[in-house]
Amino acid sequence: MNDPEPAEDSRLPIMTDGRVQAFASRAAPVSPRLVAGAPPVHGSETVSFDRFELREILNLYGRKVAEGEWRDYAVDFTPQKAVFSIYRRASECALFRIEKTPKLAKKQGAYSVVATTGLVLKRGHDLRRVIAILDKRLKLVSG
Repeated sequence: MNDPEPAEDSRLPIMTDGRVQAFASRAAPVSPRLVAGAPPVHGSETVSFDRFELREILNLYGRKVAEGEWRDYAVDFTPQKAVFSIYRRASECALFRIEKTPKLAKKQGAYSVVATTGLVLKRGHDLRRVIAILDKRLKLVSG
């Protein structure tokens, strides 16, 4: 059946420069419901870190924050890879990126640690071994 037009009083005016430009409905906007672990509602499926991978990464991140080396992070999910970026300060470029690229899982390994310059520091099949490169202590070199 035909839905009746909403009553004039059920709409909100959208004002610009003191003039009404349009009307918006009072009804809440419809958005897809997000469920943890569920595939995306539309578009191609994105790559993400699972609970155990995130635990390993956040354990390392927490230790480095406690030591004062790292201060911020960002997580990006794309159809090709998942990226955990690590920052010394929020205003800088990422110091390191921990990447998960499932397409490389059978070849070089799905996990990699990438430096700011784009240099791959370590790549492999085991996340714990790959991110161990970031947990090493710096040594004093006399010269």
